[in-house]
Amino acid sequence: MTELPVIRLRPKSKPQAIRHGFPWVFADEAVLDRRTRALPPGGFAVLEDADRRPMALVTVNAASKIVARVMDADPAARIDRGWLGGRIKRALALRARLYDTPFYRLVHAEADGLPGLVIDRFGEVAVIQPNAAWADAMAAEIAAALAEVAGLSTVILNGQGRARGLEGLDERMEVLLGQAPEAPLPVAMNGATYLADLMGGQKTGLFYDQRPNHAFAQRLAKGAAVLDVFSHVGGFGLAALAAGAERATCVDGSAAALELAAGGARAMGMAERLDCVQSDAFKAMEQMAEDGRRFDLVVCDPPAFAPSKPALEAGLRAYERVAKLAAPLVAPGGFLVLCSCSHAADLAQFRNVSARGIGRGGRRGVLIHSGQTGPDHPVLPQLAETGYLKALFFRLDG
Repeated sequence: MTELPVIRLRPKSKPQAIRHGFPWVFADEAVLDRRTRALPPGGFAVLEDADRRPMALVTVNAASKIVARVMDADPAARIDRGWLGGRIKRALALRARLYDTPFYRLVHAEADGLPGLVIDRFGEVAVIQPNAAWADAMAAEIAAALAEVAGLSTVILNGQGRARGLEGLDERMEVLLGQAPEAPLPVAMNGATYLADLMGGQKTGLFYDQRPNHAFAQRLAKGAAVLDVFSHVGGFGLAALAAGAERATCVDGSAAALELAAGGARAMGMAERLDCVQSDAFKAMEQMAEDGRRFDLVVCDPPAFAPSKPALEAGLRAYERVAKLAAPLVAPGGFLVLCSCSHAADLAQFRNVSARGIGRGGRRGVLIHSGQTGPDHPVLPQLAETGYLKALFFRLDG
């Protein structure tokens, strides 16, 4: 085996964080000399502490703020198809224990020991998002390992999104194995049917992370009039209909996403109980308030308004505005669900701006439940970014 290059921590860095499980080395923590900067993005190296003691095998990208990601605590590990298969097999064993159907997040990046790699499973099809340079370079090997370990027939690479730009990776969409589905795939969750567009939809085609929060919302939805704002393909709205909601209204800016929501309702035999409104969500809520509309359950699940620390303050203001506009739309004694997928905004910050927005909207209420991602999105305790989702369930007074 060819001897790997070495990347070394600066003397004032904190190697114990790496030894205790933190998976990243930032650019200001490593010695970035000419030799290190010349390493190919996504290549592998041995991480040493400042005293030249080997610590781990890492993947290196000198063009990224995260200059190194821990691949294996064993500095002598070899990253090949067999190693990939072992990590995927371990991730698959957890999901097989958790779910009766093959629809879930199969790999959740660092939390599953595959840094920067996301894999969502849709039956015999997988969609991978290689958001780190090593995973992009080894996409073919990842696809082969998926076929071997999980028996999947089709693997699609969806190389889009902000994370790839931070790694210096171009956007691309590619079928790595098999053939892409000719139509959106039906996915059954919580008694609802969703349509996942694996080639043209957002991210991997469907968001599995809200599954447990859909389920909790269903407990509030029977007989209710439901408003699902920033609905995408009808996540909360279709779940509410499956639980016996009288009617659901989905609001989203994407006509394609709303068509998928309508298709899901048709597949459930509930098309007549779903209304779709294509509109800017803020404008739609303002107009509904002017029209005196009220709903028993209102859910707002917007995109990440605070995807990074520099965007935090503006993002928190946006979340507060969502709460302010949504609160007046809730009928007396009804429920308001506010969600955030911004890892830069922690739970306390999001809870505070949500409560302030509800107050500015002229309402008061109590928090009855706080939700997060499901167990197919495991959280690495040392890395807060893996626990990004917050869902707050409020009961509002009159």
